[in-house]
Amino acid sequence: MDYLWSPWRYRYVTKEQPADGCVFCRKAAEHRDAENLILYRSAHNFVLLNLYPYTTGHLMVVPYQHVATLEEAPLDAVREMMELGRMAEMCLRKVYRPGGLNLGLNIGQAAGAGIAEHLHLHVLPRWPGDVNFMTTVSETRVLPENLNVTYERLAVAFADVSSADVVPADVVPKLEEP
Repeated sequence: MDYLWSPWRYRYVTKEQPADGCVFCRKAAEHRDAENLILYRSAHNFVLLNLYPYTTGHLMVVPYQHVATLEEAPLDAVREMMELGRMAEMCLRKVYRPGGLNLGLNIGQAAGAGIAEHLHLHVLPRWPGDVNFMTTVSETRVLPENLNVTYERLAVAFADVSSADVVPADVVPKLEEP
């Protein structure tokens, strides 16, 4: 039998279980951004790294408001979510130079949402061949970078991109409220 050692994961499996309630709401309220891997805060949403990433750089855009669907979310939050998805794409391209990206929403448990009660947009950088035999045969992901290193690299990119004002408010068309 072969063994894959990943001692850095020990702190996750031995960590005290969090209090009841929504993990996204709790992280947003704590204002311990580096500890909670929150990369960026905006008016209606925040951006954070996924604790259990599919690929290096896997992040999420999450509304502050605890809603489960796009239909329930305020239109300003939905607009901003897409703007932050665009910003995340720019940062991931700058830092990791992926061959492509997946952006997606899993709305509801049946659609694959791990945290179905709180809407979130996944943004994943992808590279040719990033799914190899480890994933296929062993149902195991090999990530080449520690989450803290990913956080440091992307936090700098988000600060640079946000200071460049790449999404000026007057450029984004405002849709009529239904």
